[in-house]
Amino acid sequence: MSLPQFNEIKGLSNLEISDAIIKAEKELFNLKFKKATRQPFKSHEIKFTKRRLAQLKTVLTLRLDVLEQTNTNAIANLIQKQNYLTGNF
Repeated sequence: MSLPQFNEIKGLSNLEISDAIIKAEKELFNLKFKKATRQPFKSHEIKFTKRRLAQLKTVLTLRLDVLEQTNTNAIANLIQKQNYLTGNF
């Protein structure tokens, strides 16, 4: 298993990223549980899972910030047009 690639995550949709976040969190929980109960597991998988989870959350946050900024700009433009039409500057 190699380190997760950031380029692979960029191609996913927001729903796929959300599903992958849930899956990674469950996997991380299971790995930590195996570690606590001293069951056999590959210790590097914890690092890889944490890294993948961070990458997924980063991409999702960046996309949501862009959407929020776009919506804010659209609302500001609408308010500006409304004020222009009513003559309230």
